[in-house]
Amino acid sequence: MKRVAITGMGVLSPLGNSTETVLDALKTGRSGISHMDEWDGVKGLKTRVGGRVRGIDPKRISRKQRRTMGRMSIMAALAALDAVQDSGLDPLELASEKAGVAMGSTTGSPHAIEKMFASYVESGGINYLEGTTFMKVMSHSAAANVAALLKTRGRLMAPCSACASSTQAIGTGFETIRAGVQEIMVCGGAEELHPSTAGVFDVVHAASKAYNNCPEKTPRPFDLNRDGMAVSEGAGVVILEEMDRAMARNATIYGEITGYGTASDGNHMTSPSPGGMLHCMNQALAVAGIAPGDLDYINAHATGTTIGDVAEAHALKELTRGRVPVSGTKGYTGHTLAASGAIEVILCLLMMDRGFIAPTLNLEEIDPDCLGIDHVTQLTEKPLKHILTSNFAFGGVNASLILTSMKGA
Repeated sequence: MKRVAITGMGVLSPLGNSTETVLDALKTGRSGISHMDEWDGVKGLKTRVGGRVRGIDPKRISRKQRRTMGRMSIMAALAALDAVQDSGLDPLELASEKAGVAMGSTTGSPHAIEKMFASYVESGGINYLEGTTFMKVMSHSAAANVAALLKTRGRLMAPCSACASSTQAIGTGFETIRAGVQEIMVCGGAEELHPSTAGVFDVVHAASKAYNNCPEKTPRPFDLNRDGMAVSEGAGVVILEEMDRAMARNATIYGEITGYGTASDGNHMTSPSPGGMLHCMNQALAVAGIAPGDLDYINAHATGTTIGDVAEAHALKELTRGRVPVSGTKGYTGHTLAASGAIEVILCLLMMDRGFIAPTLNLEEIDPDCLGIDHVTQLTEKPLKHILTSNFAFGGVNASLILTSMKGA
């Protein structure tokens, strides 16, 4: 089996659009959540908190290429361009059969979907339907547009599994390179914020409402006073490369992916299973060939929902027996859904490189139902060799990755 290196990173998030700005947020405890004034007129929507990506320049992508992109695909494409630049890869190396793309999303662009159906209802037909609309609303829009932008001709895969999408995308890229099928994979995910997305979680009582007037205080993963997630947007992309190839060209290697697991709860659409989570995490550890006690840090899914945090805490308690530090970074970013796995991999790599663990933001009073794990509540300086990061989605979709430092290798 081939080894898999991470040689490039690109991130757009509510914390900022560079690794430097998101690193600063982790170190200073800065939240990316704000009050969403534009949602005030949405009937029935109770949550008013979210995480918005600001300051992007879509014109970095040519007008011709942007014609098939909604905001979600534009963010995915910009993050991919940043990751490629960071990797130092020659564009000709990507424009070949040896490079592929695995990019996750929850749906197509929700704003494009809204426009399409509004036009249909108002006109009674398709008279005003644009020729590029489907390319924006199809669920694999981000993956297809990134592949076309970079001109990759290898495998093209588009996991569409909500919160687990980009974790599965990175895991798929890992397995593809590990098996010797591709040399390079551009992996990640993107999500576009829309009131309907927040509304989906609002109606099932999973969106935060109590902190509308103090948005920086939510979400509150594992906290006794949590009341749900803050829905956000963003994009995260990592460049995966076969290890010998990366070392031969003297690439900067941010870390190695050594394990991946994904599994279904096979139980319930919205109620997570601690057993399914535990099985998935154990899968990743088995692939990496390490035991739970070898882990130096766990980046939890930790959305701030009442049910989800308890289920995950129970799974982590059984896995670690309270001996591995745990924190969740969604307290900073909110829940970027399909982008969350990739963004959190990047945050983990930054912590690994700088040797620290960011605490769970807004965790002030641990819920008694979430005790039994080693919650990190203060910034902690610590060398990190092995990190486990997981994401768990509606429908019982679980995905976990093991990241391993190359320092001292």
